[in-house]
Amino acid sequence: MVKNSQLKRFLGPNETEVIARLTYEKLSIVTVKQFDKLFSFNTNTRKQTIYRLRKKRLLTPITKGVYFFSPLESGPTGSRINEYLIPPLLFPKGNYYVGYSTMYNYYGFTDQLFQTLYILNTSRQRERIICGIRFKLIKISSSRMYGLETMNIRDVETAVSDRERTLIDLIYFPDPVGGLRNAFDILRSQIKTKKFDIRKLVKYTTIFPSISTRKRIGFVLEQCGVPNTVIVPLKKSIKTTALTTLYGSKSRKGPINSTWKVILDDTYKSR
Repeated sequence: MVKNSQLKRFLGPNETEVIARLTYEKLSIVTVKQFDKLFSFNTNTRKQTIYRLRKKRLLTPITKGVYFFSPLESGPTGSRINEYLIPPLLFPKGNYYVGYSTMYNYYGFTDQLFQTLYILNTSRQRERIICGIRFKLIKISSSRMYGLETMNIRDVETAVSDRERTLIDLIYFPDPVGGLRNAFDILRSQIKTKKFDIRKLVKYTTIFPSISTRKRIGFVLEQCGVPNTVIVPLKKSIKTTALTTLYGSKSRKGPINSTWKVILDDTYKSR
């Protein structure tokens, strides 16, 4: 731990007090409310102290009134925050979940490491860089806010998509893994490993708003030999819908699978 005598070489007394106390308390995230509880500064002194610590990159703003504290012993580049701690701070009402490529990697669907953390939510659409990490906030309908579980990181609960829900997102948003063909291969591989609940996947898929995603998942499940008794609810959910191309190409040419109402477009090859 850095000694107070060393701190005073480049920090004022108030800054020194804050650094020493936050380091002692082992706080990596601190709110203005916590700040006022820990220190007997008046409002102006608190604002000035936070401003100076921000200029020295010892405090980094996450959202209004919330800061990431990087202890001095972390070195000139500072310490790195665990990205999973950020979403609950951005969405205190809980109307979010961490999904897409972040969870594709987490569940082992791909070994690729992604530079962006996706936060699907019902209120905001934007990109932000917080503590050097890129966050992409995707606004979605509340009808897609299901199939979630919580991940505990340092006693903070963060909402993430469960394995079955992530498989649906994979087919809906396959770009991070190279497109639908690769996404289908991943789904087939997951079916073979039996690491997820097929019935839960079907239940989730049946109520997913994207009809084309329902059809594509149903097609792959049937192709992999999943019993009709399991996938019949999914078949019923797309019964009266229009034709969709399997791979999403612009071409509408190719044989038609009447069960799933998909055109096996010219990028499809039977397996």
